[in-house]
Amino acid sequence: MIEPGQKAPTFSLPDQAGTVHTLDQFSGGPLVVYFYPKDDTPGCTKEACSFRDNWQALVDAGISVVGISADSVESHAAFAGKFSLPFPLLSDPEMEVIKAYGAYGEKNMYGKKFEGILRTTFLIDSDGVVTRVFKRPKSAIHAEEVLTALGGA
Repeated sequence: MIEPGQKAPTFSLPDQAGTVHTLDQFSGGPLVVYFYPKDDTPGCTKEACSFRDNWQALVDAGISVVGISADSVESHAAFAGKFSLPFPLLSDPEMEVIKAYGAYGEKNMYGKKFEGILRTTFLIDSDGVVTRVFKRPKSAIHAEEVLTALGGA
């Protein structure tokens, strides 16, 4: 897993509208890259809605946000539309970016171990360096955690 102080792996992925986003386009301000397992599931919805509900505070603090999962562009479009999400959800069906960040690995649910996307968030500075990693963030209050960590709360 990428750790604080390391350069963030670059990406070039389509969002829910099919628009391709790259890491470089977010230079100039802090960027939140959060990885999540699946669109429209309880924990992932709480996390996305936490960012939505704190969107104005994030914008006011100059913070950009992108969510990344292996779901399709179409799935992202439905999820973003259903919950009025104002930020890009990037589709990584081959999980190349997910794995490059180390947000894929062993999970344990109800005593059963399996491989999957790990709910992980990376804070990236204007130089493309990871400044903080949230492993297993609290979905419902994650945006507040990010704002506090970046001094925007």
